[in-house]
This record gives sequence, structure tokens and C-alpha cells, in this order.
Amino acid sequence: MNSATQAIIKANDLSRHYQRGRIKALDGIQLDIAPGRIVGLIGPNGSGKTTALKSILGLTPYKGELQVLGLDPSTQRDQLMERVCFIADVAVLPRWAKVSQMIDITQGLHPRFSREKCMAYLAQSNVRLDAKIGNLSRGMVVQLHLALVMAIDADLLVLDEPTLGLDLLFRKKFYENLLNDYFNEHRTILITTHQAEEIEHILTDLIFIKNGQLVLDASMEDIAARYVELEVKSDQLAAAKEHHPIAERVVMGRHILLFQDKNPSLLHSLGDVRQPSIADLFVALMGQPNQESLT
Repeated sequence: MNSATQAIIKANDLSRHYQRGRIKALDGIQLDIAPGRIVGLIGPNGSGKTTALKSILGLTPYKGELQVLGLDPSTQRDQLMERVCFIADVAVLPRWAKVSQMIDITQGLHPRFSREKCMAYLAQSNVRLDAKIGNLSRGMVVQLHLALVMAIDADLLVLDEPTLGLDLLFRKKFYENLLNDYFNEHRTILITTHQAEEIEHILTDLIFIKNGQLVLDASMEDIAARYVELEVKSDQLAAAKEHHPIAERVVMGRHILLFQDKNPSLLHSLGDVRQPSIADLFVALMGQPNQESLT
């Protein structure tokens, strides 16, 4: 993820250890995230992704080198947060507040918030300014949160499980609005989520993290060129395995093999060739997830 322009997030040997080094939440991470990218950071619980986010936001100490928007999060957090918007859960807004009060609160908290833009977004929704958030439907809460977010002129938007607890319709709408109405070539979005398939179509880059280390860090174009999946014909399994797959799974009796750096033309006669999904690639590269990892 290199760029001739200044990296939005640049880390060298980023580490965070607990219990006198026995637990390595981050273990020598290298990152170079360019402007105008949408990056998915995916890993099982306890993999280090939350610690990585906290380090980027200046919320936890770390060792190594880390710059975010050219600033040191550990010593320049106040300056950094003027250019960063962080959202942990779009479904969590103070239920006691009215919509108008939430706009006032956001304006007071973030110097790059535009009331005018927020009001323009809300004018396209059914959300009333005098409505109490606790009385809004879930869909209206999503519309309100989106209006608040998209009215902040942030250089970096960090989303940590942003659609947790929302149903499929609202999750889809959230990402569509984010992509169509907010993202541009100057902004960078970093997303962590367990719902990998839902963000697959919007990502420009993908990072897998496990046990504090990066297992994958590549653009979606590089991943498409590097990995290929083969659903093997019933009588071609032995021949397919001669091409040395890096992973295999069986679905309803059909063998599906994953290959790395293999010319797809060599595999077409052996079955159906396709691109693996993020979830399938995750399982192949990081091992079978448990119930708390990737769903």
C-alpha cells in the first residue's frame, strides 16, 4: 500500500506487549496506508486489531514508530483528532437526547463538523429535529448517524464494527451511503468488521491480522491476481492436487482448492475457477475460525 504522497498511516515495528512481554497484542507490525483508500482490517477476537486501532487513535501506549496523518498519536492526539472521525457503533447514540441536541453536541466536539451539511443530509430523510433519539426507529438512527458522520470533514474515518446490531437492510444502506456520499480520493477509511462479505465490494485494500502479526496486507487487485479458487470436477481431484494448493475445503461433497501465484489457465480443465471470497481466503490463510472470529 505504498504511495508517492505522504502515508495516512505509517507504522514500523509497531508493538504492544502485556504481562511483561508474555502476551504480544502487536508484534512488529508494518503498515503503509495511502490516502484515498478503503482498508478492511480483519482478524479474530484477540488478534490485535483493537489494539492496532487504539494505537492509531492515541488511546494506548506502544513501541516502535507510528505516524497518523504525519502526527505522533502518543504526543499529538489533540491535533490528530481534529482530522479523524472514529465510530465504534452507529446504533449507539444517547437515547435521551433530541436530534437537534445531538447535532449541537457533535458540533461542539468536532471542529470540522458542518451543521449545514448535516442539515442537508437530514432534509433527505424522515428524521425530525425535535424527535427524541430513543423514539426513532433503527433505520432513522442509522440515517441520523450517517448525517453526523458525513458532515465531518475528516481525513481519516475509523469504523470499528460500525453496523453491529443492525439488520441486513440497514447495514447495506450504511455502506452504500458512505461510499456514494462521503468517500473521495482525499479521504481514507479504515474498517474492522466481522461481516467480511458486506464490505468486500467497497474495499481497495485488505489486511488480515492474527496473534499480533499481519498475515496478509495487499490491495484487492493484488489479491485477485495472487489467489484463485478451484471447485474440482469429481474425477480430477488427484490432478488438481498436483498443482500444490495452499488450502482445501469440502462443501456438499465438492472439493474446493485454493491456489497462490498459479496461472488460472492451468486449472480450467480441472473444474470451475473463480476468485475466493474474503471469508474463504480468511479461513484458508488463518485457519478455521472459532465462533468468536469471523462470521
